[in-house]
This record gives sequence, structure tokens and C-alpha cells, in this order.
Amino acid sequence: MAKQTKKQQLVAKLDSEKTYSVDEALATLREHKAKFDETVEVAMNLGVDPRHADQMVRGMVSLPSGTGKEVKVAVFAKGDNAEKAKAAGADVVGAEDLMEDMQNGNLDYDRVIATPDMMGVVGRLGKVLGPKGLMPNPKLGTVTPNVEQAVKDAKGGQVEFRVEKQGIIHSGIGKLSFDDADLKKNFAALTDAIVKAKPSGAKGKYVQKITLTSSMGPGLKVDLAEVEGA
Repeated sequence: MAKQTKKQQLVAKLDSEKTYSVDEALATLREHKAKFDETVEVAMNLGVDPRHADQMVRGMVSLPSGTGKEVKVAVFAKGDNAEKAKAAGADVVGAEDLMEDMQNGNLDYDRVIATPDMMGVVGRLGKVLGPKGLMPNPKLGTVTPNVEQAVKDAKGGQVEFRVEKQGIIHSGIGKLSFDDADLKKNFAALTDAIVKAKPSGAKGKYVQKITLTSSMGPGLKVDLAEVEGA
């Protein structure tokens, strides 16, 4: 008989029907942590069909305890705005030169921000940035005259959430090395933002299931009572 992995042994021991408090779920994930600093992730199953525009769930939220991950930010700006973006910590700042670089396949960024006057240039990158979810968007605050604040937000723990085809949102909320209080603050900020982003077209029960997991850990079902408004 094939030897079970640690994860398989753990999953076999867990009651798949049990629902956990956030505290219990974090404690269980810590009991079986891997040798590297795993990311803690939330998956929320929502009662929406994102193929319909009025059931799309998307937004930004600042995680109060940060993400524990280095965020690479590219900014399209000129003149004074370009200097402000650099001072705020942007990794790359440019205009037509940056557009050409991205068209050549250099897309190793977590966030792309642009000033409104640069959208004529950025618009030509729709087919390149769109599929990666990197296209600057005024609704998400990534097309803004205040690039300085947008860069600081991106670097300081702001994450984007977006519902996938199956009606699920996945997002990291920090690292397993964070203490429980910090992970719980991030969990509350994310789930609260998703509940508040409930679209007009959502009918019936909106938040149907919440799962907490780590990079190598099992998926643990979280009690819906842990989320306000769910």
C-alpha cells in the first residue's frame, strides 16, 4: 500500500463535515505546518453567477496586518506624477517605454496603476493585461490622479478580490508565521468587504461556504456565523 503523505494522513483524520471557528481552523493548520512559511488562504463560495454583469463581485480591500508578501508595482505616469510614484516605492515607472516593455512580455507585476491621462497608452495593452487581471480600472482605484497613495496602498497590504466562474473568491490573508490576532483581523477585513460587495443581482443565500486553508494544509470549513452579514 502506498505511503500516505502528511497531508493525506491529516485529511483522513479530519471530519469533513465539521465546521470550525477561525481560531480552531488556524490552530489545526498550525499543527501540521510545512517547513516553509505557508500562505493562509480564504475561499468563499457565493450564490452568484458571474456570467451576469449584475452578479459580478470584485473590489479592493486593505488587509490591516499586510500580506507578508512583496508586491511588485508598475505605474504609468509622466512628470510630477512619475516622481511621486517613484518616491512612494513603485518598482517601475514609465509611459510609452513601459508599454513597449509589457508588449514584449515583461509582465512580472502584481499591480499596474495609471494616471487618467495615460489611459490612451495603457488602453493598447488590453489584450496583454486583461487576461492577467492587471488592467488599470477606475473602480478599483488603479486609474487615479493620486498615484502616490495608490502605490502606498498596493505596497501596504491592499488586495484585489474577484469572483471566478464557479462563484468562488480565493484570496490570501497573510502567512502562517503571522500571529492569530493579525490573521483574524485580515480574515474579518476581507470577508466584510466581500459581504458589502454583494451585487444587486444576487438572489437567495449570498455567502454559502467559507473555507480556510494553508499552502500545504487541508481545507477547513468555517462556521458562517464567524462572518458578519453572512
